[in-house]
Amino acid sequence: MRHKLITFLFLCLLCCEFSEEDLQGPPDKSKDNEKKDSDEKPQEFVSSAEDEDGAAALKIIPAPDLTKERERRKGKVTIHVEVRDKGFISSIVGDTNVNDDISDAVDLFMLDQAKVIQKMVQDMGLKNVVIEESDLDMPSDLDELPPPPEIPPKELTPEEEEAKTIYDSAAAILNKTRPDKRHAYHLLLEASKKGNIEAKALVAWAKLFGHPLEQDLEVAKEIFTSLAEVGHPDGHTGLGFLYASGLTVNVSQAKALVHYTFGAIGGNTWAQMALGYRYWSGITVAPSCEKALDFYRQVADKVSQGVSFGGGAAIQRIRLLDELENGYTSGILDNDLIEYYQLLAEKGDIQAQVGLGQLHYQGGRGVDLDYQKAMHYFTQAANAGNAIAMAYLGKIYLDGSDEVKADNDTAFKYFKKASDLNNPVGLSGLGLMYLYGRGVEKDYSKAHKFFLAAADQGWVDGQLQLGNMYFSGLGVRKDYKLANKYFSLASQSGHVLAYYNLGQMHAQGTGMLRSCPTAVELFKNVAERGRWGEILMQAHSDYNDNRHNEAFVQYALLAELGYEVAQSNAAFLLDRGEVPMFTTQESLSRALLYWGRAAAQGYSAAQVKMGDYHYYGLGTPVDYETAASHYRLASEQQHNAQAMFNLGYMHEQGLGMARDVHLAKRCYDLAAETSTDAKVPVALALFKLNLMFSLNSLKDSHLSSLLDFNEMFGSNWDLYLITTLTAVLAGIVYFRRPQAPPQV
Repeated sequence: MRHKLITFLFLCLLCCEFSEEDLQGPPDKSKDNEKKDSDEKPQEFVSSAEDEDGAAALKIIPAPDLTKERERRKGKVTIHVEVRDKGFISSIVGDTNVNDDISDAVDLFMLDQAKVIQKMVQDMGLKNVVIEESDLDMPSDLDELPPPPEIPPKELTPEEEEAKTIYDSAAAILNKTRPDKRHAYHLLLEASKKGNIEAKALVAWAKLFGHPLEQDLEVAKEIFTSLAEVGHPDGHTGLGFLYASGLTVNVSQAKALVHYTFGAIGGNTWAQMALGYRYWSGITVAPSCEKALDFYRQVADKVSQGVSFGGGAAIQRIRLLDELENGYTSGILDNDLIEYYQLLAEKGDIQAQVGLGQLHYQGGRGVDLDYQKAMHYFTQAANAGNAIAMAYLGKIYLDGSDEVKADNDTAFKYFKKASDLNNPVGLSGLGLMYLYGRGVEKDYSKAHKFFLAAADQGWVDGQLQLGNMYFSGLGVRKDYKLANKYFSLASQSGHVLAYYNLGQMHAQGTGMLRSCPTAVELFKNVAERGRWGEILMQAHSDYNDNRHNEAFVQYALLAELGYEVAQSNAAFLLDRGEVPMFTTQESLSRALLYWGRAAAQGYSAAQVKMGDYHYYGLGTPVDYETAASHYRLASEQQHNAQAMFNLGYMHEQGLGMARDVHLAKRCYDLAAETSTDAKVPVALALFKLNLMFSLNSLKDSHLSSLLDFNEMFGSNWDLYLITTLTAVLAGIVYFRRPQAPPQV
């Protein structure tokens, strides 16, 4: 096709040349005349286009309407067509100066030539064709397209109507503050058997996680497959996870990517998170910050819309490795401690009442969300005059729930009492009521005054709302710098909406330079604070109940969504061989993958684990150089004492790097300075290092013959030494044995 185009352009060039010779006559060589003529000529239309990658690009700009030029003695039309294809440039220029008696023929010829070239390029469908508007006659009805036909809603059969009714009842139960999940999923099973697709999706996830239904991966796979066949986004997302993790199917990252893509197009939040994480980290796809930003922004929008004034339930992120090594339960309160606080609260301890009220109001730390109990403890403390309890009672009545009906008047009363005691929570609550006109008339000035007073005391809600007011110009002059300041202060306290607003500002470059990586990090943080974060707590509970398969599947799904804690926990389970569905070798290979993803997100212990796996050859061949590189990353970037100690040992032994006693001592010293727990191991390592250094120095001296134990004591000198030391130890034990008391 390229050769046909070049041939055609060449013929057009000949036509133009002949027309120039026959019609123009001898050219005027005077530069002054040329300049004068150019002022009278119509504007030249020159076209040139080139792709960023140098590919073929064609831009055609047809000639203007020449009918207006017939009154001129001279006319000029220029058509410039430029085709660039891998360095080849073909250009056609037609230039005619015509008299009155032949201008019509030239006009028609050149106009027809432009139309022919334009039609040819459109038919070829070349890349990057740009046709600018001209005076050519175009049909006027092209833009008047008929509206798409309306698709009538599908009529449900009586059985489908019944299934939908059952599903709606189950969904209503699950949306409660304290849902009865067993009853709800009993209804969902019934609805799914009657053919309700949404119920099937929820049942499939419950079968996959093993909560609250019994785990059955094969059944989950069958349901996901049937849902994907009808285009349901949950079906595609579920199959994407199965193919990505290799559960019940062979691992296929290509199929996983396809299913995730279809799920994301259908609006599935988990599929959007999975794709955002893959494009952000470059997992099986080319890294793309903009694509990651697009996916994470969609999820962050959904999360931000579901945040209430109270901020929502708290989610604990518990690392199983830290829990094992440090010997604590990451803030989870045991029943004995909760009962102790309850006893203090019932005896009138105000601090215990406020503490228990906050625990039940926000949930977390092993305590379920329960607004009724929260109100009980807050009311006791408020009656005793505690300002914090009054403010939290105001928040409960302002938000409302299925357990407590919203009441603006009662909320205002408690906020007013708390603000009179200069409590920042109460001040912020009053600001919210004036800002949104909840039970009072909107008053931005009063809202700003209360928010400023709360923010001055460091309260996060006051800082957030001040940022909103300065960002939107509510009652104050718009000031993006001040908005950024207050959003940043609120984000330091972990408010999800502060992260979201900062992400929007960085994504759009509002009041600052645009930064795609910063926006992605912020939106990722928001996305990971959605309600699905509760799966982390459920997985931890299943692990403590020795339901390791169920815990692993839940951690594996969250690992696909980019949760670093879930990645390290999934690797921890595989590392300890606590996932019965996998063999030992397969567990180690999978653990290496999850450790690597967690390390890439900055978890230093995972970086050390990567070094250990390459050092000992766990799930991968032994590679001392790679192990040393992981240890070096953990020591330099995250100041991990264990990594420093391991680097010192490798320098001492010359494993994966040049043997260097001085660098080994330096690494040992750094480990001792970084962590007090490393002081004893470092002392022993330094003692050994100095001993070996002294022995090596003796070997290089004239006393080296004294160190040849084989020559002095024979080849079995080590056995003699062990026997001697054993005898000495036995003597010490014998003489230090407890003595019988003397008999009187």
